[in-house]
Amino acid sequence: MIHPDTELRFISNEIGYGVVATKFIPAGTITWVLDELDREFTPLELQRMAPIYQNILDTYTFRNNKGNYILCWDNGRYVNHSFNSNCLTTAYDFEIAIRDIQPGEQLTDDYGYLNIPMPFRAADEGTRRKVVYPDDLLKYYKVWDNKIKKVFGNITQLQQPLRSILDEGLWGKIEDIIGGKEELESILANFYNGNHMEHSK
Repeated sequence: MIHPDTELRFISNEIGYGVVATKFIPAGTITWVLDELDREFTPLELQRMAPIYQNILDTYTFRNNKGNYILCWDNGRYVNHSFNSNCLTTAYDFEIAIRDIQPGEQLTDDYGYLNIPMPFRAADEGTRRKVVYPDDLLKYYKVWDNKIKKVFGNITQLQQPLRSILDEGLWGKIEDIIGGKEELESILANFYNGNHMEHSK
């Protein structure tokens, strides 16, 4: 489920639609949580579907560390890529704002951690990276981990509209991590190792 202080807006002809903040979202806010309405499809289920459904899933899903396709039921599926994204996923099935997001600003992810099946050239943002690769998570997880660590402690200090979606066990784990009782698990936990094997066939 995407943060409630967002809406779908047309961005441009090149990009299409995107998810935009309607209110200020401070760094450390949980911006998306995997919820009970999100659907998970195995590669076999995808293969058995008609092409029209395969195309939809190819466009709007990301892959988890099991190689299954996750389809967000709400506007979460429209979050666009940025090499300088303001949101990052975690190892705990939720995403977090890694810096303040202003009203009218797009919420963005780096597709490099979404286990994309093939490389794609993204819009040029003046960054060193120009292409998103399936194994970007292996290359950049330390950078992303550090960005998460910097704001993770804010989680319990902020109002979290998506708090009710997180089960108590996960919230307790967040508190233990912030309190130093437990290590923050690396974003690398999201990596799907079968990507290369599938596409080298």
